[in-house]
Amino acid sequence: MEYVLITGGASGMGRATALKLAESGYHVFSCDIKESEPHQNITPLIVDVTDMQSVQNAFEVVKEKTDKLSAVINFAGIIMMNSLIEISEEEFVKIFNVNLFGAYRINKTFFPLVEKGKGKIIITTSELVENKILPFNAIYSISKKALDAYAQGLTMELGLLGIPVITLRPGAVETPILKDSNKEMEDLNNNTQLYKNTITKFKSIVDKEQGGSISPDKIAKIVLKILGKKKPKLVYKKNISKKLKLLNFVPAKLQLKIFRMILK
Repeated sequence: MEYVLITGGASGMGRATALKLAESGYHVFSCDIKESEPHQNITPLIVDVTDMQSVQNAFEVVKEKTDKLSAVINFAGIIMMNSLIEISEEEFVKIFNVNLFGAYRINKTFFPLVEKGKGKIIITTSELVENKILPFNAIYSISKKALDAYAQGLTMELGLLGIPVITLRPGAVETPILKDSNKEMEDLNNNTQLYKNTITKFKSIVDKEQGGSISPDKIAKIVLKILGKKKPKLVYKKNISKKLKLLNFVPAKLQLKIFRMILK
């Protein structure tokens, strides 16, 4: 029996991946701040990735059952829509505490169990498009780009030890985070003092891009594929927005001009 640990395993991509791996013969430790639904090959663990003691408690439980993990898979994350000039310090810190520091705590704590010569670490940095910061989605993108930079650094360092770190970059996926983004947008529209006439127009753009969202099962299949490879690619991408990707080739001043024309 091979063991893997997944964060964010109670819903969305984490849940779909946990089920796919469990059905494929893996035993999954499913970590989430809320309890995962029971399954024969899934051990649910209540874990708050913002709390090192909670992570350490989970480690002790896992260590009692196995001393080897075939993979540590990071899906835990939250979304936040806000303007960078109006967001509170508490909220600014919170999203980094979950999206970036949460992955750091998990990987640091469970690293001793990652099987040398075989084990892998997978870090998910989900965005509509890489290298593109959009207004009002910026705080989420910044946290994910910081996570991506962390993943690339970990790739280089653990690569020296023969442990592959794989960055998974899915675009729009049908998950609770996608639904939460709509509520976040509504809250922002109700609370902003600077962008009252802009949020609704921006939401229509986001809705169009999210309309092409894919099932989390497709991400689960990619993870299963990664675990089955001796030498996986270091980066996997799925459903990245082609339209938004084109903005990467447009000068920054022209991008700003385009957004001002669209959102005014």
